[in-house]
Order: sequence, then C-alpha cells, then structure tokens
Amino acid sequence: MTAAIEMRELTRRFGGVCAVDHVDLDVERGTIFGLLGSNGAGKSTLIKMLTTLLPPTSGTAKVAGHDILTDARAVRASTGYVPQLVSADGALTGRENLYLSARLYAVSRAERKRRIGDALAFMDLADVADRLVRGYSGGMIRRLEIAQAMLHRPPVLFLDEPTIGLDPVARQAVWARLKELRARAQTTILLTTHDMEEAEVLCDEIAILHRGAVRSKGSVRQLCTRFGVSRLEDVFILNASDDREPGGRYRDVARERRTAQRLG
Repeated sequence: MTAAIEMRELTRRFGGVCAVDHVDLDVERGTIFGLLGSNGAGKSTLIKMLTTLLPPTSGTAKVAGHDILTDARAVRASTGYVPQLVSADGALTGRENLYLSARLYAVSRAERKRRIGDALAFMDLADVADRLVRGYSGGMIRRLEIAQAMLHRPPVLFLDEPTIGLDPVARQAVWARLKELRARAQTTILLTTHDMEEAEVLCDEIAILHRGAVRSKGSVRQLCTRFGVSRLEDVFILNASDDREPGGRYRDVARERRTAQRLG
C-alpha cells in the first residue's frame, strides 16, 4: 500500500523542551491510525505540525504527497482537521455551520447545497440541520464537526480526541460514522485518543508516544503478542512510563495490576 502520511525525523522543540522527538512514521492510505500517549506525550503537537498549524523545528513530513514545509497550501487543501476544542459555532444552525465551512474550503456554489445535504444525511443530522448548534448534544456537535472537516472531500482526516467527553451511545455513533467514512471514501484517518476501547475498535495500527518519541508501533494484536499481554491497556502501561527495567519488570507490574483488579 502507499503511505498517505510520511514523517521523517519530525521534531518540535519549545525552548528546552522536546515535545516531538525525531518521529519516523508511515500511515498507509485508507487506514485508521491511532496515536496513543499520556498527556504531554506530543500527540496534539504532532497533529498540529502535520496540518501546518505549527512549523517543525527539524525534520519534515508529507501528507497526501505534499510536503508540509514547501507545499503547505496543498496540505491544507488535502486534509480535514477536528481539534479537541469545540469548533462549531453554537449561535448558528448546523446547516449554517456547514455553509461557512463550504465557503472556507472553496466548495463551488453549484456543489454546496448538495454536499451539505449529503453531509447532514451521512452524519444523521438532517432532522436537526436548522436548529441552533447550542442545543445539540455532544455527540451531535462532534458529528457536525466531522462533517465540516470532510465537506471538501479531503483524502486525509485528522481527529484530536474525537470522542472526549461523550457518553457511550454518542461515542459509538461517532465510531460508526468514522468506520463508514473510511469504507465509503477510503479516507485515511489519523486520530489521537486516551480511550483504549476506541483504539481497539477503530484502529488498524497504533503508535504509542512517550515524551515525544515513538515507543511502539503495530496492530493491537501485534503489540499484545510482542509484550506478552492480552489487553491494549497493558501495552500502554508498559510503554507510557519512564521506569523501564530489564528482566520483564513491566510485564510483572501489568500482571500484578490485573490480579489486583480481578480480586477487588
């Protein structure tokens, strides 16, 4: 398969702090790729560089074949981005929010109405399209924001904590739309998450970041096999820590925690 995202020695420093440390990653076209890591691991900073919102200190990356340093405009035209913070305008209706996004992404006048109608139907928002967004539930707002990011039909979509704060029903509704989006349009999706279930359900491949560097990469099954555990949560515990010791110490700690949980 061809890589939709290629990162080479991608690095970002803030003064003396290295937020992203020489990251080398490829994300294959048409896959859902998860970035896992503790708070401050560098996930959001990495996405901001890939979406050209933040210049790298060194290294580079290509997104949909475009270099983030030399072809930033083409990168932005080829990507959709949904940040952690609410980006939809609560004082506007869902339809009005999509209309503004269509203009921002230079969707032609002839196409706007049809694309907005398709997006509302796809995200199951047609019945509330003309209600103010301030009255939407959290899940509805998130689906609207994904619709906004996809109006120009970009081949790559970036999602920063897409279901943070959502209840289980709303979370699963977002998951279903993302799976369908990938299946229908072969969209490459890169998302950050702290939710291990979300990563297991959605992601074809995962990279675990710690202190800005990639600790491990692979599918959920590959990672669990590599570390001799049965759950992604245990893989995360083994990688998102500074206490690496030889002799299987991590594995012992993971097993002890599972036993303690089972025994109450």
